[in-house]
Amino acid sequence: MFKKKKVDQGNKGVNAYVLIFALIVISAILTYIVPAGHYDTKQVDGRSVIKPETFTFVNNHPIGLLDLFSDIHQGMVNGAGTIFFVLIIGGVFGIINATGALDSFIVTFARKMKNREKLVVPILMLFFGICGATMGMSDEVAVYVALLVPLTIALGFDAVTGFAIVVVGASMGFTAGFLNPFSVGVAQGIAELPTFSGIGYRLIVFVVFYTTAAIFVYRHAMKVKKNPDIGIYGKFEKLSPHTKEDLSVTFTLRHKLVLTAFLTNFVILIIGVMKYGWYIPEIAGLFLMFGIIMGIVGGLGASEIADSFVKGASDLIGGALIIGLAQAVLVIFKSGGLMDTILHFASALLNDLPSTFTAVGMMILQMMINFLVPSQSGQAALTMPIMAPLADLVGVTRQTAVLAFQLGDGIAASMFPTNGALIAALAVAGIPWNKWVKWYFKFFIIIFILSVILLVIAEKMNYGPF
Repeated sequence: MFKKKKVDQGNKGVNAYVLIFALIVISAILTYIVPAGHYDTKQVDGRSVIKPETFTFVNNHPIGLLDLFSDIHQGMVNGAGTIFFVLIIGGVFGIINATGALDSFIVTFARKMKNREKLVVPILMLFFGICGATMGMSDEVAVYVALLVPLTIALGFDAVTGFAIVVVGASMGFTAGFLNPFSVGVAQGIAELPTFSGIGYRLIVFVVFYTTAAIFVYRHAMKVKKNPDIGIYGKFEKLSPHTKEDLSVTFTLRHKLVLTAFLTNFVILIIGVMKYGWYIPEIAGLFLMFGIIMGIVGGLGASEIADSFVKGASDLIGGALIIGLAQAVLVIFKSGGLMDTILHFASALLNDLPSTFTAVGMMILQMMINFLVPSQSGQAALTMPIMAPLADLVGVTRQTAVLAFQLGDGIAASMFPTNGALIAALAVAGIPWNKWVKWYFKFFIIIFILSVILLVIAEKMNYGPF
């Protein structure tokens, strides 16, 4: 198997925890400066909805020093459901990775495509796109970059081709997120929407994003194939024969059974969500049950399953903790009376935009926040409690607000240096961040324009159910 060099820990960019803690401190300071406000609410079909005409300013409730740190604990408590959901899902993917099923599938497939190189880009990007859209593949991309980059170079392409197949493919799937438990599942839960509702339009978004990404990466790959000198090879050599000698991986019957169980898990998940209204506890339980089944089918012993689960969960502990810290910001906003004031002024700002572009304004705001909070679940926990009622105030459906979150969070994440997973993957491939951004920026402009169009359509058709 290919060896992955140790990632340079000093090249991760701005520390997300420092940024979130800074937001917590700033939020506490703002309780002394910004006037507190209050909206009355009403219940509509079991949902708490703001009454826009009822905003009033009230007495400030400034946050003290001890309260600031106590609210961090309260934020962890408030976010416990989402935190444990993320850890359980991460643990299950740890078990899947331990079976070697995904690794062997990718390597075996790429090896069989040696004489049909032109099909590698669209097919593998579809695979990673589906992984991003269903199981939220994001933080683990560095592992697959280590597999794909040497393979694509051996096929006559460059390091950027292999890197983009994994990172852009998974990112576009994650952004469309038709069954993504980390972004859509969390955001819809906070917005009080039925879990995975609106899947039809998200499938259209997925097709648009996947097709655009596959064409963009394919054109680059073919240019490199014709003229290898224009390629970016990172730490690898052009057409290195060494990579061909390492392809000793086999796709065994156990691996096929593991992936069959993995797909079965998602079929049952779709039925449960659509027919029985399953939510986070049931989805987490289903993943955990099938994680154990996949471990057994994959030939892992009881201790190996447990150790793999712990390792997978530990890989996501960073993102899980960010969820709790993000919740602490919301605790301060609410206890200090800032939440409704922010909604009041944000709604006034968005109301100044042409109605057609209100959701676009939400998306751009989410993009800016993503620079500070690169964790998708953490960003959902931080912003959706504000964006959902804000959508009610400005006349945008909550489903459209969730879509604005998805697009704003997703399309810029593969460019920002605060994204630790991106920087780690670039280090594995040996591609400098500035070279990657120069290559990716053209695609970003295209996908940004498409996102604006898709949001305008969603807004015009009252993308729902509400």
